[in-house]
Amino acid sequence: MRCPFCPAEETQVKDSRPTEDNAAIRRRRFCTSCDARFTTFERVQLREMTVIKKDGEKEVFDRDKLQRSMKVALRKRPIEDEVIEKVTNIIVRELEALGEGEISTTTIGEHALSNLRKLDTVAYIRYVSVYKDFNSTSDFVDFVDTLKN
Repeated sequence: MRCPFCPAEETQVKDSRPTEDNAAIRRRRFCTSCDARFTTFERVQLREMTVIKKDGEKEVFDRDKLQRSMKVALRKRPIEDEVIEKVTNIIVRELEALGEGEISTTTIGEHALSNLRKLDTVAYIRYVSVYKDFNSTSDFVDFVDTLKN
């Protein structure tokens, strides 16, 4: 594996262990050229998924993009990174279980919302505000009112 710190092509694995939820292998590596240390993760990918955006454009599903959007919604909330990792794994497994090679952004958003709602109400509302494209405070008020009922 290429070193992320220097142009060296060779690195060595110092330690391998499964992640807490056994969904990936965590590997500690070091570069034989610059002695830098870094971590990589190895995950099972059941199938290559393609995302169909609202404008019809297609792109390869990016697990990290999903996780970043979850982290944005959960910013400054009392949720640890390990929990975000687990929830991301759950969403990816749900999407893979659909058995479809092409998945709409709507489907991905619905699965993210469903899992965020169970995890943290504030993060859920933040995610919905972007997902549903809230434009004014009245959009928020209307949505929170529906949550109360």
